[in-house]
Amino acid sequence: MTDKHLSTQFDAELSGISTRVLEMGGLVESQVAQAVYALTHFSAETASQVLVLEETVNSMEVEIDRDLSSIIARRQPTARDLRLLIAISKTIANLERVGDEAARVARTVQRLINTGVSSRLRLPVADLKFESELAIAQLRKALDAFARLDVDKALQVLKQDDQIDQEFEGLMRKLITFMMEDPRTISSSIDLVFVAKAIERVGDHAKNLAEQIIYIVKGTDVRHNSVEDVETMVR
Repeated sequence: MTDKHLSTQFDAELSGISTRVLEMGGLVESQVAQAVYALTHFSAETASQVLVLEETVNSMEVEIDRDLSSIIARRQPTARDLRLLIAISKTIANLERVGDEAARVARTVQRLINTGVSSRLRLPVADLKFESELAIAQLRKALDAFARLDVDKALQVLKQDDQIDQEFEGLMRKLITFMMEDPRTISSSIDLVFVAKAIERVGDHAKNLAEQIIYIVKGTDVRHNSVEDVETMVR
C-alpha cells in the first residue's frame, strides 16, 4: 500500500470524525434549544424529548472516542493531525457536558411542572430565555468555527463570553429581588438559579471549544489567558 494511499485513507478518517463531531454538536445545540423551550412554555413533553436526546449524545461521545483511540493506535499521527485528534477528544467531552446541562434544565422543568408553580415564574423565565439565546448563539458560532477551523471566529466566541457572565449576574440579582418580594417562590426560584448556572456553563463550554480550535490551527494552548493575551499569542 503506497504512502499516498495511506495518507488519503487517513484524511478520509479525519474528515469522517470531524463530520460526526459536527453532527453531535448539532444534536447538543438542539438539546439546549428544546430545554429552553420546555422551560419557557412549561412543556413536559419537550423536557422528556431532551432527556431522550441525552442518551443519543452520550452514545455518540463513546463511539467517537473509541474511534479516535483506534486511529491514534493505527496511524500514530504527529504534528497538526495529532493536535486535531486530541482537540476532538476534548471537544466531544465538552459537547457531552453541554448535553448534561440541557438535561439538568429539562429535569428542573419537570420538577417545576410537578409542583405547579409555572404561573408565578413568568418574569424570571423570560430573563432566562435571553441568557439562553446568548449561550446558544455562542455554541453555534463555536461549532461553525470548528467546521471551518476559523481562528478569527473562535476569537469572537472568546470576546463575547463576558456577555453571558454579565447576564447571569444580572439574573441573579433579579431572582433575589423576586424571592424577597414573594417568599412563596423561594424554592422554585432556587431551581431557576441552578438553571441559570447551567445555561452559563453552556457558554463556558462554547468558550472551551473555541480554545480547542485555536490549539488545532496554531498549536498554541491559550487556556487561562485573557482575550487580549490570546490575540497576541495567535497573531
